[in-house]
Amino acid sequence: MNIQINSQEDLKSAARQLLEFAAAEKIFLFEGDMGAGKTTFIKVICEALGVDDLVSSPTFSIVNEYLAKDGKIYHFDFYRIKDLQEAYDIGYEEYFYSGDRCLIEWPERIALLIPEHHVKVDIQVTGPEQRLISLSKI
Repeated sequence: MNIQINSQEDLKSAARQLLEFAAAEKIFLFEGDMGAGKTTFIKVICEALGVDDLVSSPTFSIVNEYLAKDGKIYHFDFYRIKDLQEAYDIGYEEYFYSGDRCLIEWPERIALLIPEHHVKVDIQVTGPEQRLISLSKI
């Protein structure tokens, strides 16, 4: 499924479409170049799920936890991870297999640890404000 984004106003609709597409899936992998808008899209998704907290990139902490209307959301940023041991050290399994939503930026850094079933969210920059968001279930 592809979603064309022409401005930031389109992100709310895209978040709703993603959540509908995902159905019961809880693991989301966000891929795209630096600056493509992964964190920005995650903020809008969290808003759509009823998160009242400030949503920010967990660049240095690796994981942030938010409370949504229907449970917890774990937001990961593995950009600065040096090796898989760091993911083991934070207890990734407890998060990934908790049954709560996991929104994962830079999943390629921990590719061997990704659960078998997930939703891949690929964000491609197509213009100054334009993005193409491609969704697939794996």
